[in-house]
Amino acid sequence: MPNGYAGRILHVDLTRETLTIENPEPGFYRKYMGGSAMGLYYILKDMPAGIDPLGPENILTLMLSPLTGAPISGQSRMTANAKSPLTHGIGDSQTGGFFPAEMKAAGFDGLVVRGQANRPLYLYLHDGQAELRDAAHLWGKTTSAVDDLLKQELGDDKIEIAQCGIAGERLARIASIINMANRANGRTGLGAVMGSKKLKAVVVRGASKKLTLANPEALSALARSGAGGLKDNGDVNGLALYGTAGVVMPQNAMGTLPTRNYSEGQFEGCEPLSGEVMAETILKERDTCYACAVRCKRVVETEFMNQKVMPKYGGAEYETLACFGSYCGIDDLHAVSLANQICNEYGLDTIGAGATIAWAMECVQEGVLTEEEIGMPLRYGNAEAMVKMTEMIAKREGFGAILAEGSERAAHRLEKGEDYLITVKGAEAPAHMPQAKRSLGLIYAVNAFGADHQSSEHDPMVESGATDQYMERLALLGVTERLPDGSLGRGKVHFAYTTQKMYGFLDSANLCQFVYGPAWNLYGPAETVETVKAITGWDDFSIDEMQTIGDRRLALLRWFNQREGLSRKDDKLPKKFFKALVGTGPTAGVVLDPAEIEAAKDMYYEMAGYDAQGQITGERMKALGLEWLLDA
Repeated sequence: MPNGYAGRILHVDLTRETLTIENPEPGFYRKYMGGSAMGLYYILKDMPAGIDPLGPENILTLMLSPLTGAPISGQSRMTANAKSPLTHGIGDSQTGGFFPAEMKAAGFDGLVVRGQANRPLYLYLHDGQAELRDAAHLWGKTTSAVDDLLKQELGDDKIEIAQCGIAGERLARIASIINMANRANGRTGLGAVMGSKKLKAVVVRGASKKLTLANPEALSALARSGAGGLKDNGDVNGLALYGTAGVVMPQNAMGTLPTRNYSEGQFEGCEPLSGEVMAETILKERDTCYACAVRCKRVVETEFMNQKVMPKYGGAEYETLACFGSYCGIDDLHAVSLANQICNEYGLDTIGAGATIAWAMECVQEGVLTEEEIGMPLRYGNAEAMVKMTEMIAKREGFGAILAEGSERAAHRLEKGEDYLITVKGAEAPAHMPQAKRSLGLIYAVNAFGADHQSSEHDPMVESGATDQYMERLALLGVTERLPDGSLGRGKVHFAYTTQKMYGFLDSANLCQFVYGPAWNLYGPAETVETVKAITGWDDFSIDEMQTIGDRRLALLRWFNQREGLSRKDDKLPKKFFKALVGTGPTAGVVLDPAEIEAAKDMYYEMAGYDAQGQITGERMKALGLEWLLDA
């Protein structure tokens, strides 16, 4: 088997309760690498188009890569893919923690899960073995309760557990897959896919056998250089000290902190939500993922509404602080921390939940929805109502059952409120504003699984404030000039597509985008290539091959959506993004130009090898070695 890989993919048929192990050829691994690209290979090969995402024909994949479990920062990641019950296009989501590394140590590179069980089951992977076990006693239990029960049942405190949570059991379309009770495959509703299959959990426990590395000395040198240089990289050191919450204040200063459901770019209550205040008040410790020196994960302890916020549920990330905080006009860090805990306890996407609640709040403010319809005063600034609605969504109770469908489906069901949506392809937008980051707006529109802030590099990395390090690293990818602030011409589109390909590689290699990346990260493109070489022994691996793998992943995602009938008509931003921002700050009065976005899409399609309707061409598929899909 190739260095870095376990050499085994587990195929799980839940309908028949059978397990089959596949041993792929080395060439397969190098072509698809892992993560999204490898998951999409199985999904496109074996799953018919047009199926019900919550039905037995949907295929759920959980994939690692050759780098997973290696002794270097930023590699313990896992990607989940399936048809999304939220968007009806492809679902795609990454997670970190210790589960991915432990799954590799258990002897598997990935799981391909088919069918639908007639009773709750959990999958137990240990020392190269795989078992399906009854999970009736776990059904209806919260994530931390399931963790405790399984550790007791298996007599092992070192097992790692990924589970669908109660929200996934109840088919909330914004449900996540949770591990460690605080790490999430959060986006696109894949927890509901897991719940629909009655697969309550995947439990992993590794053997004593270590990962096979081609050049452990070279990898050790890379690991030391990254850890040693952490404090010299202001961006990554800030991430270590304050977590992603450290960008709350800079985002607000730039006028890019979404406020009151994306109506404004600055929030007067931002400081109490900041990473600095979190560190000074409720932060208990900094946690990490397997072998990572950055330690960006927050662990907090506080209380709100007489409910304790416990360390086992981690702490709020920037997106969570924004979605439950500034999106909802709430400046209470304790309330947001409790909402985060509820999401982790029940298995709910914090972005989807917070943004959906903010949508409902604007609908109330504008008289589209009434407090009587909702059953509570769900208004901007009402922290208690926000927390209560989060729990109702997780449990699908009352009006929460409607919001558990996500804001776009809720609007369609209620037949009102569509003008206030901030969704792309049905998925709620994260907390980075395309009104100021124009190329990010383009990526939001064309991205296969909806608006995503981790699918390309952000505009400031190539604009007037870009540091020499940013530009030196981007030059390795072919982006060689600083570009005008706020521009969306050909240069900016090229920057967006080029960095999207690298991010596509990172999501195939399952590398953390806070550690590896094209500009500000701990390791740049050159070090990323050297890391792959040291682990795999692919001595001819290059930046060009890295970008091709990323491009292939983008093509596979696009091809899936194409089969489902998605095209240019679906590559669109919500109406609200074309309405001028109000409030104060640098972005007050700023608005996106529809013609500029359409022109940028034309340029993007040309660069990516799509036709004018956003359909990927046969020539492009052949160039990427995907001609087998044309035959299919």
